[in-house]
Amino acid sequence: MRKIKIVDTTLRDGEQTPRVNLNSEEKLRIAKQLETLGVDVIEAGFAMASPGDFEAIKLISSEIKKSTISSLARLVKKDIERAAEALKEAEKKRIHTFIATSPIHREFKLKMNKEEIINSIRENVAYAKSFVNEIEFSCEDATRTEKEFLVEAYSTAVEAGAVVLNVPDTVGYRTPQEVFELIKYLKENIRGIEKAEISVHCHDDLGLSVSNSIAAIQGGANQVECTINGLGERAGNTSLEEVVMIIHTRKDIFKDCITNIETTQLYPTSKLVGLLTGVIPQPNKAIIGTNAFSHESGIHQHGVLSNPETYEIMKPETVGRSTDSLVLGKLSGKHAFEDKLKNLGIKGLTNEKISELFSEFKKLADKKKYILDEDILSLIADDAATVSTNKFRLDNFEIKRENGKVKASIDIFVENNKKSESAQGDGPVDASFKAIHKIIGEEFKMEEYKLDAITGDVDAQAQSSVVVSKGEKRLIGRGQSTDIVEASIKAYINAINRFYQYI
Repeated sequence: MRKIKIVDTTLRDGEQTPRVNLNSEEKLRIAKQLETLGVDVIEAGFAMASPGDFEAIKLISSEIKKSTISSLARLVKKDIERAAEALKEAEKKRIHTFIATSPIHREFKLKMNKEEIINSIRENVAYAKSFVNEIEFSCEDATRTEKEFLVEAYSTAVEAGAVVLNVPDTVGYRTPQEVFELIKYLKENIRGIEKAEISVHCHDDLGLSVSNSIAAIQGGANQVECTINGLGERAGNTSLEEVVMIIHTRKDIFKDCITNIETTQLYPTSKLVGLLTGVIPQPNKAIIGTNAFSHESGIHQHGVLSNPETYEIMKPETVGRSTDSLVLGKLSGKHAFEDKLKNLGIKGLTNEKISELFSEFKKLADKKKYILDEDILSLIADDAATVSTNKFRLDNFEIKRENGKVKASIDIFVENNKKSESAQGDGPVDASFKAIHKIIGEEFKMEEYKLDAITGDVDAQAQSSVVVSKGEKRLIGRGQSTDIVEASIKAYINAINRFYQYI
């Protein structure tokens, strides 16, 4: 059988999605879920990019045991050294180093000629190899680079010790046929290719990232780099769940291909990432969208009731859409709660953490008749979203309407001191935010406010996401509750706590 390795770059390329900013605990929670999912390599960040990325890679390296942990690094010594330091505690580690090779990048970004780039590859890939055995090398903007120069660049990288050669379609420009032909050409012409695997990293600018990744596999690539829910800057990256399920479902085409992915963890992983990033996939998203297994047409409904295979090419439970009959409520005990966590693939929690989450579950169960899987995942996400500098904490709030105007009264613990203020606004959320400003003694600029339903029932939890700024700092906050005003207040306080965490 031919093993197709899955590299997940949600924590690196996925975090480059506009308005997404994960803290270290959130990244660790996602990394643990990716390990449960079975990804071969977790690209945990870009160690040189920021102190936050460096610390997150260090934390993930110390906790994750089954998946290889990778850090991105430019093809320069200081980046490579920083990546090696961040990965020091990882049991399985990889440095992924890159340099741009296309004519437009050579001329306008690097100001380097071909010979200078080849010399840099030879010197710096070997330098990276002195720190770790597993080196991945990428030619940034590979698909707009002359094929002959690509061969020379990748051949040099193999000679210097690279064992994975990544071919990025950095701007999502190519079509599947072009990608197929390029991968095939590279496999036939790179010197020493028997010592390395070819990888592909596609972007979705023309909506072809998944198609191009599949074409690359057919052309001979044995590794695909992707993200959960297709997250990523601009139009996003290759969707992990789509690539995996194409290989899993179309065995007539990919009969010799396997992945290490536990497909029943796709939906729980998607929901967790959506809750933590605040980017909820559109309802008609393939595989994991809310409507992916919904049938409204009468003809379709009749067919599915007669035989699901009439309109469903995969079973919902195959991707983790729960079919178990265990419904939790306020009378459910801790054993049932722990069993649900296990069924959702949530692992690595201490007994103390499980007890804390069970306590939160009981509070939620007092507000909702039934607790759905999404509600359980939201508890995990909410716990991971808590920042270490929890300077401000909501105690209570009250909304009143007086003389046609809305008044919010807020009680907040500032460290250990309870403070209260009231303010009027255009609505309950606006009034609440103004009251918070009075308590903390300064204002933050609201750049974006979003509200999503976590579940579809009438007593659904809402998730609020806010983007606030102060000076040059822009911060994302998230909060959830069955009360949309409370969810909004929690999100705003979460963003402010993040501000104080980083000053």
